[in-house]
Amino acid sequence: MKELGQYLKETRINNGVSIEEAAEDNNLSTSQLENIENGNIRAFKDVYKLKEYIRSYSKYLGLDPTEVADEFNDFLFEHTSKISLDDIVEAQKKIEGKEENKIKSPYTKEYKLKKDYRKEIYIILVVILIALIVYLVIMLLDKKTVHNEVLLNNKEEIYEFTY
Repeated sequence: MKELGQYLKETRINNGVSIEEAAEDNNLSTSQLENIENGNIRAFKDVYKLKEYIRSYSKYLGLDPTEVADEFNDFLFEHTSKISLDDIVEAQKKIEGKEENKIKSPYTKEYKLKKDYRKEIYIILVVILIALIVYLVIMLLDKKTVHNEVLLNNKEEIYEFTY
């Protein structure tokens, strides 16, 4: 990145533009522009914004912004591919440790995940419906047997009366 920053700085100087003028024309602070020209990417929180700053700055200097952005992408790829897996795991552990060490206020409401009871409710409703159907079937069968017994009793009375 230092080479790219040096290239941008030399181009700016060859064009006869002061760093203050370039910063003002690109809506950047002087320190941001100095950090770009010095290759200090750690001064920027967002790499994507930095890339856009570099693109617009290179366009301002009359350079091909696509070529400069490609150079920056190559640098980023080289830089990030050198990070070991152990360093990534260690960084994740640090982040997780910071989240656990947060002080909790007694006034802060903690949100817990609510369990979804829809499935259980549907199962209970189906069981109740089946029980209701079984009860109704039993009642209908019982009525038919009572009705049949009454009919049989009536037939017997009819037969007795006819003799």
